[in-house]
Amino acid sequence: MSAHAATAPVKLSGALVESVKGFVADHDGSATAVLQPVGRAGVRVTLVGADGILGDRVVADLATAKELVATVDGLTEADEWDRELTSIVTPRKSHWTKMAGWVARQKKFPKARNES
Repeated sequence: MSAHAATAPVKLSGALVESVKGFVADHDGSATAVLQPVGRAGVRVTLVGADGILGDRVVADLATAKELVATVDGLTEADEWDRELTSIVTPRKSHWTKMAGWVARQKKFPKARNES
């Protein structure tokens, strides 16, 4: 088999493309994507809107993530989290609650092991 074997074209789901297009449209018409492999789960595409709001999607692999960036107008890929990009990030007030899941609704927390 040749080292340059043709790879199958990447097929993006319509729902994925529409959700990212919606994110870009809702955040001043442009966004930056940071592609972060997360093991077997695939690749996390973290979206940073022009207004600094965060969003994310998880796709199967890097080829799919790159195809998503190429498909959505106004979406550009960042090589990494750099100072310029992180300085504009402004999470919504509900972001921390969403990320914490069930813990965010707790009123009482156990003591940490290193507390007396």
